[in-house]
Amino acid sequence: MIQERKNIVVIGGGSGSSVALRGLKTYETDLTAIVTMFDSGGSTGILRDEFGYPPLGDIRQCLVALSDKNNVQVAALNSALDFRFDAGSSLRGHSVGNLVLAALTTVYHGVQGAIDELSSMMQLQGQVVPVTLDEAHLCARLVDGEVVRTESAIDLRGANGPGISEVFLDADVKANPRALEAIETADAILLGPGDLYTSVVPNLLVGEVSDAIRDTDVPVIYACNLMTKLGETAGYGASTFASEVVRYIGGRKLDYLLVNHAQFSSEVLDVYATEDATPVDLDNGDAEKYAHQIIVSDLAYVDGLTVRHNSEKLAEIVMTAIEKTAKNPLNTGLD
Repeated sequence: MIQERKNIVVIGGGSGSSVALRGLKTYETDLTAIVTMFDSGGSTGILRDEFGYPPLGDIRQCLVALSDKNNVQVAALNSALDFRFDAGSSLRGHSVGNLVLAALTTVYHGVQGAIDELSSMMQLQGQVVPVTLDEAHLCARLVDGEVVRTESAIDLRGANGPGISEVFLDADVKANPRALEAIETADAILLGPGDLYTSVVPNLLVGEVSDAIRDTDVPVIYACNLMTKLGETAGYGASTFASEVVRYIGGRKLDYLLVNHAQFSSEVLDVYATEDATPVDLDNGDAEKYAHQIIVSDLAYVDGLTVRHNSEKLAEIVMTAIEKTAKNPLNTGLD
């Protein structure tokens, strides 16, 4: 009996989504990476400000993650696309991949055409889809009412000022039809991993996308952050992360909340402590209010002194969730 391929949608940003995609593509899956289009930092920010290109960095990372790594020519292309020029040079820290995408966006009269062309070159095992093709900036309203404009300003503000009350876009945008189609035909939707307010939630600010997730009958899975982030999620436990995601999908209860319980070495903790970042634990904040099932597992991979999600473990949990849901449907939808 031939196993049916599963359609899985991963929603987030660049590095977090790419971790999930690398694990999931080892299964019989049709993958769609829906990526935020409101980034404004680094090479992406320069190209956006100077030439008006859409944010390209997260797209590049997901393309590389979904490419055919067993093909020698593709592997060589990936190495070139990931190459980044020195920040002090005339090329100002641009990655080759961002520059190639920028050129293709001009040649093919839009970022979706650029993605499709590069996807063909890279023999993609899935598709990368911008959440919107419209222009907008991410903004954050702090608890004291101050508004911080642009993703990079939110991301880099550190300990400056009080916490975040809400995030929003400074313009109305329409969902990319490909993103809606992917959600509507999905067998599962994975939110994250990635920074809560600058990678995951921005996608949910596109109303049609949030509505589609709210109304779906397939499992919605949220991979909670491994560490808090100064200026954004300081002091958050898993329940607060989950409550914020639920807030931005219209109150729909998550089907699965994934929380890490791996212990980190003192050396790792000391590195993150310099940025006032601490491990995200399953706290006593009533996480069960926001998720039908909570899975607490060893989800972390430590690369030197950097903590990331374990792509293989994350993929295994997602595939198991799909299988269990097929056998015993959860109470999905508004709760």
